[in-house]
Amino acid sequence: MEIVINILFLLAALGMISAVLLQSSKSAGLSGAITGASQSMFGRKKGVDDLLAKLTVIFAVLFMVLAIVLTILRA
Repeated sequence: MEIVINILFLLAALGMISAVLLQSSKSAGLSGAITGASQSMFGRKKGVDDLLAKLTVIFAVLFMVLAIVLTILRA
């Protein structure tokens, strides 16, 4: 049982890392100051960013719950 939860824990960690890295950054930095808002208005995919934000929350909650379950099982 603990091996299955460890595998799920690893998958949740990798999923959360992937979802965070695939999100577009919220601040444009220096390039946003030079090019203005046109790049962020036309270059941003709203649906994908929203999906990745939801996936990040789901993976984070799953990660925390599995961490608590693993702690209880090992005690």
